[in-house]
Parts: sequence; structure tokens; C-alpha cells
Amino acid sequence: MFDGNCNLCNSTVKFIKKHDRQKQFSFVPLQSLQGETLLKTIGLPVGALDTVVYIRNEKYFLRSTAGLYIFKDIGGIWTLLFGLIIIPKSVRDFFYKLIAKTRYALFGSSHVCIIPTPDINKYLKKKSEKS
Repeated sequence: MFDGNCNLCNSTVKFIKKHDRQKQFSFVPLQSLQGETLLKTIGLPVGALDTVVYIRNEKYFLRSTAGLYIFKDIGGIWTLLFGLIIIPKSVRDFFYKLIAKTRYALFGSSHVCIIPTPDINKYLKKKSEKS
């Protein structure tokens, strides 16, 4: 899940799609109904737009940890970036939050979100059946 109005976030989604050779990633904007439903499903507050949320193997990751797991799962040379996981989370997230606070000023915003993939509905249905 990502901030669909953030140009940096939208560019990151495009980057992931381009490098996702196994087509394993699905995307949904945090501002969408699907995003709100997913946030509620995993117990996160609706309206928290300052983080990326990566759901992986029934667990979720936020901020820098999410980004590092995304690089790991993209594979190839990008997997090497996962080595940054050894940096304490507080240090990684300090820089993540700094960028998050200034992302609109630095990269701009858009009134158009990337459309979420249909896979997200399958995930939501599976989660609701377990409840």
C-alpha cells in the first residue's frame, strides 16, 4: 500500500512493476476504499499516509523495513540492498520519516492515483473468509 497522491510513491510503484519479473506484487493506494479496508484488516489506523505498507507472507512491514523487504523480493541485484537491514530500525526510519515529511515539497503530488490491481480483491476476500 502506498500514498497514491505522492509522485515519489507513484514513481516507486512504477519502478517495482518494471523490476518485478515474477509479477508477485500488487498495489493499492492508502486513500482508496481497498486501502482503508486492508489497513483495518491488519489493525493499522486509516488515514496514516506517511508510510508504505508491505504485506508479505501474512505479515506486514512499514517504512524502511517494508522498502528493504520489497528490494529483497524483487530479486536480482536489488537483493543486495536488503543488507541495510543491519542498520538499526530507528536510524533507518529516521531518514525514511524525513523523506516522508518532505516528499510533496520535493517531488510534488498528483490528483490521480495509480489504479490498484485486481489481485487485491482476492487478498481481501481471503482475509475476510478467515475472520
